[in-house]
Amino acid sequence: MTTFGYFLSSEEHGPKELVRQAQLAERAGFEGLWISDHYHPWIDEQGNSPFVWSVIGALSQVVSLPVMTAVTCPTMRIHPAIIAQAAATAQVLLDGRFRLGVGSGEALNEHILGDAWPPAEERLAMLEEAIQVMRDLWTGDLVTHRGDFFDVDTARIYTLPDQPPPVYVSGFGPKAVELAGRIADGYVSVAPDAEMVDAFHKAGGEGKPSVAGMKVCWGPDEAEARKTAYRLWPNDGIGGEASQLLPLPRHFEQLAQLVTPESLKAPCGPDPEVHIEAIRQYLDAGFDEVYICQIGPDAEGFFDFYASQVLPRLR
Repeated sequence: MTTFGYFLSSEEHGPKELVRQAQLAERAGFEGLWISDHYHPWIDEQGNSPFVWSVIGALSQVVSLPVMTAVTCPTMRIHPAIIAQAAATAQVLLDGRFRLGVGSGEALNEHILGDAWPPAEERLAMLEEAIQVMRDLWTGDLVTHRGDFFDVDTARIYTLPDQPPPVYVSGFGPKAVELAGRIADGYVSVAPDAEMVDAFHKAGGEGKPSVAGMKVCWGPDEAEARKTAYRLWPNDGIGGEASQLLPLPRHFEQLAQLVTPESLKAPCGPDPEVHIEAIRQYLDAGFDEVYICQIGPDAEGFFDFYASQVLPRLR
């Protein structure tokens, strides 16, 4: 049976609002939480970017839902040894309900310490080594590691969960999906792409979960909802590799001038069939879990709508 969860947008909301939305999501019948991990929002209009590990700590005290980062980059902005400690603590606080979603990152978030932004193949090699470092540390052993990208010197994590957090890997191209199938506990995407799910299974992911996130904009007026989606998330209409390569929100704003409101794929407005049809694309592509993010300020209206008109019909 497919799981339907809520996708908390750290780019659009501050920490207290994210915690409030998580509580609303649980009451509305959502079965899990995603939360994005950013240093910058995609564009200034989104306006937020709280430290995800602080928010996860708060979430652990107010909801009983599973929580997953979607996704953390454990390579440049924060060393994998530190992410390993953060994830272990999150898993303890959440009583085993935490999953670490990871990816190769975006320059938007990872350039801030002045490091050169590597090419995609090198970023994937860094991610693979980072995952190994984290798994070594989750054994509780004293770890010394001298790798191609990371060094760890006699480090040991003392606060450990009964079971280490599962690691889910994000992938949008063949090489990243192959890495996910080969080493991950699950696959993460934001596109209803059946070919990528199939490639994940063929690369070793058969029997492992495939999970996806998507954005919607509920509102009583479809035209106004589409305007809201365009105002806050025009970057969702930017294709190709730009999302990995551009370093500043203003660059996304400049490129988003080429995007039209009509080109955004997020379902908008008050018709439940429009939302259900968009979600079913992910189900048809083979995803086991779908996480839905509401664009804009009307969280209460969205949760009422999904609780009464969308989730019951999907189930």
